[in-house]
Amino acid sequence: MNKMPKWADVILTPLISLVLAMAISALVILAIGESPVEALTTMIDGALGSSYGWGFTLYYATNFIFTGLAVMVAYHASLFNIGGEGQAAMGGLGVALVLLSLPLPHWALALPAAMIGAALFGAAWALIPALLQAKRGSHIVITTIMFNFIAAAALNYILVNLMRPVGSMDPASARFPNETHLPKLSDMALSLGFEWGKNTPVNISFFVAVLACALVWLLIWRGRLGFEIRAFGKSEPAALYAGINPVRITVTAMLISGGLAGLMAINNVMGEAERLVLNAVEGAGFIGIAVALMGRNHPLGVFLAALLFGFLYQGGGELALWTSIPRELIIVIQALVILFTGALDNMVRMPLERMFLAMRKRGA
Repeated sequence: MNKMPKWADVILTPLISLVLAMAISALVILAIGESPVEALTTMIDGALGSSYGWGFTLYYATNFIFTGLAVMVAYHASLFNIGGEGQAAMGGLGVALVLLSLPLPHWALALPAAMIGAALFGAAWALIPALLQAKRGSHIVITTIMFNFIAAAALNYILVNLMRPVGSMDPASARFPNETHLPKLSDMALSLGFEWGKNTPVNISFFVAVLACALVWLLIWRGRLGFEIRAFGKSEPAALYAGINPVRITVTAMLISGGLAGLMAINNVMGEAERLVLNAVEGAGFIGIAVALMGRNHPLGVFLAALLFGFLYQGGGELALWTSIPRELIIVIQALVILFTGALDNMVRMPLERMFLAMRKRGA
């Protein structure tokens, strides 16, 4: 019997963890002589108070949805994929190669082609760590984080020596053809007769990310493969007894995870930069870990947690712009959210379990 209701585990526990993280963040802000109320007001106005703020919040959230889903899928197979940073970077390379090599006359054709390239390159970058884990027992955490550094070095070499246009000093690829540029949500709003999110990078890939949440839910909770992934993640001996091949599940889960991380590139590389640049991922692969943890490894939770971290990113930028609070403080807030929703999860969960257990006994 569960010690507390499902809704309390999924909603109440993360909510209390978030409140605790924000309370300690407020104390940090007070300690540096600033007003927590002013800081929170600035963040809310900057991230949610206008369509401009919403445009950037949703842009960041789109990145975090893809990387959060990537961590989530691997987690259900009892694999901790922290290589989303490198897989997303390789996904960007896949996008660039597709868009610069194929004569695609319209974004509607370019988007699915770029998605295939991004997913294939991201999955390929997860393949070797998956095989090392499945065949040799090499820990997935070690191999994936090593592959993050290999991806960064490889991309640096490729951009500087192979893809940089002649005469350019910028370590970046050529710009993608105009025909392949994704429509921004601001352009879509104008076509419907109103102005929204002018000069913001959020684009149609946001809807792709939402669709990915639905498809991952169907895969994990309504598909045979998803059942095998969850069964293997809960108990490898039981999965073996049921005839589930651990090598196949480990490799398949990591390929799906890497592909989802690679898909992030349709947002930041294809949709925003419109070329491949160095450091395009900007830490989104690691933020995906926190998003998956806070979202309780469920697509709906990942979506909501991605919105929260999108708010923190955009609100943090506004905080640095309009107050004397340093931009680095937002990293402290993010770290506290990760700390309370991940490492200190039991600090909130156990008192709640005791409370609900006591309530159940009194009601019996």
